[in-house]
Amino acid sequence: MTSRDDPSRRVAITGLGVITALGSSVPEFWDHLLAGHSGVRRITQFDPTNLPCQIAGEIPSFDPTEFIPAKEARRMSRASQVALAAAHRALADSALPSPLRDPERAGVSFGTAIGGLERMVAGIELFRAQGLAKVNPFTIPSGIPNQPAFYISNVLGPIGPSLTITTACATGAQAIGEGAELIRTGRADVVFAGGVEALIEDFALAGFAAMRALPTSFNDDPARASRPFDARREGFVFSEGAACMILERLDQALARGARIYAELAGHASSGDGFHVAAPDPSAAGPIRTMRWALGDAQLAPEEVDYINAHGTSTPANDVVETVAIKALFGEAARRIPISSTKSMIGHAMGASGAIEAVVCALTIMHGVIHPTINYEVPDPECDLDYVPNIPRHTPVRVALSNSFGLGGQNACLVLKQLEVT
Repeated sequence: MTSRDDPSRRVAITGLGVITALGSSVPEFWDHLLAGHSGVRRITQFDPTNLPCQIAGEIPSFDPTEFIPAKEARRMSRASQVALAAAHRALADSALPSPLRDPERAGVSFGTAIGGLERMVAGIELFRAQGLAKVNPFTIPSGIPNQPAFYISNVLGPIGPSLTITTACATGAQAIGEGAELIRTGRADVVFAGGVEALIEDFALAGFAAMRALPTSFNDDPARASRPFDARREGFVFSEGAACMILERLDQALARGARIYAELAGHASSGDGFHVAAPDPSAAGPIRTMRWALGDAQLAPEEVDYINAHGTSTPANDVVETVAIKALFGEAARRIPISSTKSMIGHAMGASGAIEAVVCALTIMHGVIHPTINYEVPDPECDLDYVPNIPRHTPVRVALSNSFGLGGQNACLVLKQLEVT
């Protein structure tokens, strides 16, 4: 028996938690996705009237005190609050005991692209305006990227290996992949894995607007702004959210009778080494990342039944991803259904890959592929099956989830239906 066949080294997904623009529970989120609803709306967290893009994928009605005392919540960045909420949801969903039976065998692999940057910015502004005496002593601790992982450990109890991943838009997927490695290598039995982003702030939108990365024609019609692969796409919709997966040793999950959504069968990451922001037109990085992930899962390209695309709705990214899929899968690329979760929730940066991995697990479990909404005008350069506008009921045994980020950071996850011999 190889290590890959050893059930103590295989990785089961036994718990899911999400906090998104389409809801803060897995059933609510999933129902909205299948219905083709958009969570994109006019920004409410600040007055956006001086910006060319005034919309975002905000989390509606989020109350951190549902998960943590108000005094502690005030010391946390919004990213830490949202991450902890998603982890709470995932732990409850997994039916693992709380407190954990063996916390030293439980790890955390979590990430964020930008983290609690708003806390640091606020501290800088306060210091420069009013001096040192007015600076909050939690300014730096609340803003650094490892705080979501810290709070998951501090509140929920995993005190084994702890990783913080920061690889731009690939963060959530890569954190889940690295979490799987903790189980595969015997360093943990359970891992809280995922990603978060929560930075709907004026300076963040201004930065992306300066890059001309955001849509500007849909301020009066936010639901139609995110339109991956459509010929009239203008840019990505910035959003916030978090997702957490409970990864568990397969043998342990089976022994306790856990509900298993899917198996995390493979993962890979790579760098383009091409440009600080623009994707490599050759798609070399995405191609090798998908190929390596499938190789890690010991699966052939023709075994893939569904691809959850990075699908950001930017003119360049959607073309490059299409090029990559066609290069790797050949003629089979035209038969594989592909959809973009970002069409409904926007781009939550470090959380996106984790949210989309949750979507893949649900797709495998329920045999339904959510649509890519707002697909109205085909783009000749994006000529694959993007499951336009209507969900599709079809069995999915193997799902591939792509995440390609700023700085040429690429990550890919392979999930498959559990098979136990």
